[in-house]
Amino acid sequence: MKCRHCGSNLELPLVDLGSAPPANAYLTEQTLMAPEKWFPLRVLVCQQCWLVQTEDFARREELFSAEYAYFSGFSSTWLAHCQRYVADMAKRFELGANSHVVEVAANDGYLLQYVQARDIPCTGVEPTAGTAAAARAKGIPIVEDFFGVRLARELATQGKQADLITANNVLAHVPDINDFVAGFAVLLKPQGVATFEFTHLLKLIDQTLFDTIYHEHFSYLSLTAVNRIFAANGLTVFDVEELPTQGGSLRVFAQCSNTGQHSLCAKVDELLEREARAGMTTPHYYAGFQARTDRVKNDFLAFLLEAKRRGKSVAAYGAAAKGNTLMNYAGIRPDLIAFVVDRNPAKQGKYMPGSRIPILPPAVLSEQRPDYLLVLPWNMADEVLSQQGKVREWGGSFVVCVPKLSVIG
Repeated sequence: MKCRHCGSNLELPLVDLGSAPPANAYLTEQTLMAPEKWFPLRVLVCQQCWLVQTEDFARREELFSAEYAYFSGFSSTWLAHCQRYVADMAKRFELGANSHVVEVAANDGYLLQYVQARDIPCTGVEPTAGTAAAARAKGIPIVEDFFGVRLARELATQGKQADLITANNVLAHVPDINDFVAGFAVLLKPQGVATFEFTHLLKLIDQTLFDTIYHEHFSYLSLTAVNRIFAANGLTVFDVEELPTQGGSLRVFAQCSNTGQHSLCAKVDELLEREARAGMTTPHYYAGFQARTDRVKNDFLAFLLEAKRRGKSVAAYGAAAKGNTLMNYAGIRPDLIAFVVDRNPAKQGKYMPGSRIPILPPAVLSEQRPDYLLVLPWNMADEVLSQQGKVREWGGSFVVCVPKLSVIG
């Protein structure tokens, strides 16, 4: 395999998670009776540009199909984050009625609803039919397509160049990262700004967040790699913020290299230097991740086996993609976790891919009263513990598995 950005041969492994079906390919009663398509899940490191990337087996159309069931708008914590973002960007870049905001990967309108509430004209780009329909139901204009240079040129020709383009948790999701990034340089107005949020590879590796690895994530990103990719495709990084979301994320600010007027913030060079000091441009930094991943998986499996031996029941909260990575790597089936609950109606009544564990509404928890409730989206554990405090009323405990096994009474 060759690097998605620079074309170099990939020989340095980060982790091999065996094989798994696409993490958001939830099963129905009908598809439960059919075989699933599984793909190898192996991650490699480019030793030229230091882009970390999943070995390429699944096409984007297989991963982001019409049945794609991830909706962003079901977490109050995430919605609050997005509302703050819109307020901050509107103030910093003086966005108003004469501005135009574009969101790439607009999903169900979770963010653009706050742009719209400020009477700022906006357009969303979203390739998955179900989430696009949910955004349109909120009155948000949606272009149902994959983003890249072709679509950027079409939108620019239609007079939809942007003062601000936002791209949250999507840069990792694109197979052709060069074409994707180059599209931003096409669609931005001369002094426009693009922001990108993504899980910081430094945090992923240091905290052993292996469950954020799945086929939809084609890339795992450091500022070092992003800075190089952007520079090669007409964008300059001029600012960066470190965020607590997703276990530790970056928000990168970029402008057109030939027309942008924002000064380079010292934080960019400071973070690049910190990544270098950590060793992210050396093979040694990536060694040991497999062993730490296996320890987390083995501790998780040992907990479930011991709970079963003691006659304790275990359910899970949140039919999250990261949970599917964890359970498929550990080989979990319904004999160890009876069911998963999720607030998203699009997932209820379906089954987790690979493990085939049923997904039910949260109300089932009060009926079944499991001894343990495993929180699969560990990045939202505080929100889940607050919402599901009733678990403690019947003597149940919460469990978080990543980055290490914790039982919370």
